[in-house]
Amino acid sequence: MVYLTPGNPNKRLKKVVAFVLGLAVVFGVRLVDLQIIEADAINAKSYEKRAVTRVIPALRGSILDANGEVLARTVFRYDINVAPSKVAPVSRIVDGKSVEVSVDEIAGEIGIILQMDKAEVLTKISGVGEYAQVKKRVDAEMYRKIRDLDIPWMYYDPIPDRLYPNGAVAGNILGFLDSEGIGVEGIEAMYEKCLAGQDGSETFEKGVDGIKIPSSAVITKEAVPGRDIKITINADLQYFAQQVMADTVRNTNADWGTAIVIEAKTGRILAAAEAPSVDPNAPEKSDAEDRGSRIFRTAFEPGSTLKTITAATVVDTGAGNAETQTVVPYAFTLPKTGYVVTDSHSHPDEKLTLTGILRDSSNTGIIKIGASVDYKTRYEYLEKFGLGKKTSINFPGEGSGLLNAVEDWDGIKQYVSMFGQGISVTPIQSAMMYQAIANQGVRLNPILVEGCEDDGGNIPTAEVKPGVKVISPEAAKETMLMMEKVVEHGPIGHYGYVPGYRLGAKTGTAEIRDEATGRYGNLYAVSYIGAGPVEDPEYVVAVTAFKTRTIRNSLAVATPFKRIMQQVLRTYRVPPSTTKSPNIAEEW
Repeated sequence: MVYLTPGNPNKRLKKVVAFVLGLAVVFGVRLVDLQIIEADAINAKSYEKRAVTRVIPALRGSILDANGEVLARTVFRYDINVAPSKVAPVSRIVDGKSVEVSVDEIAGEIGIILQMDKAEVLTKISGVGEYAQVKKRVDAEMYRKIRDLDIPWMYYDPIPDRLYPNGAVAGNILGFLDSEGIGVEGIEAMYEKCLAGQDGSETFEKGVDGIKIPSSAVITKEAVPGRDIKITINADLQYFAQQVMADTVRNTNADWGTAIVIEAKTGRILAAAEAPSVDPNAPEKSDAEDRGSRIFRTAFEPGSTLKTITAATVVDTGAGNAETQTVVPYAFTLPKTGYVVTDSHSHPDEKLTLTGILRDSSNTGIIKIGASVDYKTRYEYLEKFGLGKKTSINFPGEGSGLLNAVEDWDGIKQYVSMFGQGISVTPIQSAMMYQAIANQGVRLNPILVEGCEDDGGNIPTAEVKPGVKVISPEAAKETMLMMEKVVEHGPIGHYGYVPGYRLGAKTGTAEIRDEATGRYGNLYAVSYIGAGPVEDPEYVVAVTAFKTRTIRNSLAVATPFKRIMQQVLRTYRVPPSTTKSPNIAEEW
């Protein structure tokens, strides 16, 4: 039997101790490395996993009307949040003494302000997490009251919200924002760069549950607010005009209606009313086709309102004057084509002057006198009056109407164009044609926006740029006098008369062409466009209703024109006329 000799226990102990010490040194060195040498790098990597960067939306600029009234503004709504793990009683100083307010009492105070049950508040603020939401998107008044409670474990997230205080007033012109806060219609889209500002950013840590830890937020880039813009629209006048057009569309069972007010000597658009209109606060409640602006987008054949342009062309070229005479038949056969043009009602041959032809709105009469000007020359005048191209505003989605190349004018269009067939215009183009006549023959660029706020906080006034001389001042004055006879003696024109004021206007009842069949139906686009006072024209009012059904001629818009023109004259305190209309022969 063999026996092992016992080892030396001291040696074994020393080896164990040495091993343990060596292991401790290794761990110690590694610990120093992790906690001191690599600490910053490790913390940075850890923070990267916990940290989140988010955009702080810039406060969008406001849209102001001509008088500085706010039509669109952005306010902050506030999400009211808490850190449940930090919920505890709060000390307050009352009458100079420190008083402890219990969580139960605080929950009651919060509930009163946020209009919530205390039990519901207690449920939301209970827990061990770093984040819980008490209520979303409260208004500024609630936010201020909650903030004034000075509760250290409550936090607030501002959320921008676009408001249109006047609802649908000028809604079709203002436009609205999409879900991302970007302008998609109207002025909101046109001036996105000015209004939007520059977003900022903040970085915060998220807890294990992936929720933001509010107290960790650090702003890394300040948001730069957007700038304000001022438009030329008068909100009060706009509201009135929209009410008139809403009544008109309803009473005539029309598809839509528009009313435009232009300051004749500057081109400023003082009102641009539409019905149906859109409330930018809730655009989804309107049909898609009603959310834009028909004033700039929708084209239609102008009909007899273009006879004024034909008459002005005749006078300006020297081919005739207000008292040029012709025999006016009910029907007239166009040369070479055999196409027959008739007036709106049957009548025997009549002896009318150019003024009488406008008064009675005779198709055959305007053809007989208008044909004294070569059709190519008439085409050039139509171009100078602004037909066939967009206005300088270049409103989102703006249309150019239709003015086919003169080479495409056949033997029929050369004639029917004189009374507004075969040509289409937008409502703004119609209004600006008459602005040129009212402004001594000079067509200006229409102005809708005065300007964008500059770095000094000032909003510039838009420059009235030199316009296009369409006709001479003398021809413009003579045309205005002919238009005055339409208001004085016209069978429908006289319904637009405003007592005490000399006004000039023209009616229009245009057949609507079916694009599918190429034929004209029994529904009409009716218009009444005028300016005044005649002795010194200051304002143009253009009213149109599309597919009226209860009244199928321009009588449907004569009274609306009168109501709006009266309001314009009253708003801008235009004194009554002191001169009388001169005698102009209308018949012979």
